[in-house]
Amino acid sequence: MHTHLISVDQLKALQASGAPLMVFDCSFDLADPAKADAMFAEQRIAGSVQAHLGRDLSAPTPQDAVNGGRHPLPKQELLAQTLRRLGLENTMQAVVYDRNGANYCGRLWWMLKWAGHDAVAVLDGGLQAWLAAGGATESGAAPARAPGRFELKPELRRWVGTQDVARHLGQPTQTLIDARGAPRYRGDVEPLDPIAGHIPGALNRPFGDNLGPDGRFKPSEQLKAEFAALLAGRDAAGVVHHCGSGVSTVPNIIAMELAGYPP
Repeated sequence: MHTHLISVDQLKALQASGAPLMVFDCSFDLADPAKADAMFAEQRIAGSVQAHLGRDLSAPTPQDAVNGGRHPLPKQELLAQTLRRLGLENTMQAVVYDRNGANYCGRLWWMLKWAGHDAVAVLDGGLQAWLAAGGATESGAAPARAPGRFELKPELRRWVGTQDVARHLGQPTQTLIDARGAPRYRGDVEPLDPIAGHIPGALNRPFGDNLGPDGRFKPSEQLKAEFAALLAGRDAAGVVHHCGSGVSTVPNIIAMELAGYPP
């Protein structure tokens, strides 16, 4: 079972083995959401299923959500319905990828953990790594799939509400890590949200800092050293990750776990 990362060669071997597998293309563009469908139709890993950040991985209405923001989490039963519609079963190894190495696909990685599905991994290096290795692709409309029989299991990851975060601001038991780029963290620019800057006391770890030039995650020992320097003695058990809408924060979560920190 792959629970964090999967390499291109490992995914190819899984495909060849005939083991229960579902590959999700989570490619998206926050600046141009309509591009997601075009990217999926243009080129994707052969046999993959689209998981759209807006349609599939966010609540359609406030009544369907467990929190707020630009991409609110859907209630778990609504998520389970979506996963069934996409064809996922509890017996399947899920693999998620996008065109950014590990950004939008991280959202689905975390949501599946939240739904109790541990067998989910990010394709290390994303679509670019797959193409570089000569992996099979397809284009056009995806064929219809039979619904899956996915059932919720006990949560493997959890989220923290804004009220809880606000109550613990400034306390040594809580350390916020902001995954947005440094210019947004500093408040120099803000292309998406109404207020610039960052939550008081939050540390900054841009999600891209976890990846090497090839889009793959850095070695675990390097990640461990970098997060140790960032935390500077703070208790890792009190870390709360965030970004602007619950998407780009996940590479930091994965990176800390790769570095040996507990979930």
